[in-house]
Amino acid sequence: MQLNYPLVHTDKNKCVFVSFYIKNKRYRLYSGKRIGYDINPNYFPEDKRIAVGHLLAAKVYDYLTQGGKLETYRSSVLLCGKLTDKECLKRALELKYKGDYSDKYKQLLKGIYKGITEIMKGESLTANHIKTYLGKYSSGVSFNTVRRHLNVLINEAINQGMSHNPIKDIKSRKAKATLHKPFSNIGSILGEIKAYNHNLHLCCLITYGCLLRPHREVRELTWADFSTDLSYISLSGQRNKSGKNRVVPVPSYVKQLLVRGDSEHNIFTVTTKAPNKDYFKTLWSRFKAQCSSLQPGQTLYSFRHTGAMEIYQRTGSLTKLQQAMGHSSLNVSLTYLRGLEITELKQEDMPSMNYW
Repeated sequence: MQLNYPLVHTDKNKCVFVSFYIKNKRYRLYSGKRIGYDINPNYFPEDKRIAVGHLLAAKVYDYLTQGGKLETYRSSVLLCGKLTDKECLKRALELKYKGDYSDKYKQLLKGIYKGITEIMKGESLTANHIKTYLGKYSSGVSFNTVRRHLNVLINEAINQGMSHNPIKDIKSRKAKATLHKPFSNIGSILGEIKAYNHNLHLCCLITYGCLLRPHREVRELTWADFSTDLSYISLSGQRNKSGKNRVVPVPSYVKQLLVRGDSEHNIFTVTTKAPNKDYFKTLWSRFKAQCSSLQPGQTLYSFRHTGAMEIYQRTGSLTKLQQAMGHSSLNVSLTYLRGLEITELKQEDMPSMNYW
């Protein structure tokens, strides 16, 4: 076999790979996976990658000169030169699946990978492919969320050898801010919901009293999330939007409705499975259809907004508000006060005539 000794290179993204020719065909490897050797220079700090790259080059040379075959992943076909964009995306997804991420996040990335590769049909990934895929998402929030996760896969695919970044010129959409109108009659509306459905009432009460987000944080609650005396709820960073561990007190009016069950059981289903992701959305839509007292713009999230405004009115502390809401940024917490009319200026604060 005609084989030159592999050379170590660095691409434009500072990722190290080894390159060599067999019978005038170029091969490029970013890791030892294709030869059954567990080494990847790009898992190391930048100043260590070249040295590890030389170790990879030696292993590749020894393996091939001793008769080893360079194979593609899950295939017996000889790998010839550069990986295709689809192969790079597949390797990127495999690496993310090995990472310390939630199952929900991994499934999301898998769905995005499947969707974009179906549009590619084996071709190189282009900006038009991405625009077609993102075109399915009408709202700015959904568009930006999917774009952000697709960008994660593409960046990792570039680390694995993809030579271009077709998403870089596709900008995020400016999402329209949604104001969830707060309740002025919180007790009255909660009473109507209580008469309508127990689970929806408990969800709204926890959303208002503990300021948890209804469609995931509340819906996925298990008894293990509560302290022994049901006085606190503790959520890990993977369970809430901010990504930080969060502990919130449980008010007495919520606590008195709770009857502890098995630790692994969801508090609504009394099984190990949470309600489906549209469960409370559906219940709220049905309640809304038969309720005449709801005003336009009042949603499940309005309970969280109402609770936030009450905390600020009673404490006057933006720091406490941020902690209660579980926000990573104070600016986000401020958006919850848009519907709060507070007179900040007093008469004595206004311009005087003393300087005339």
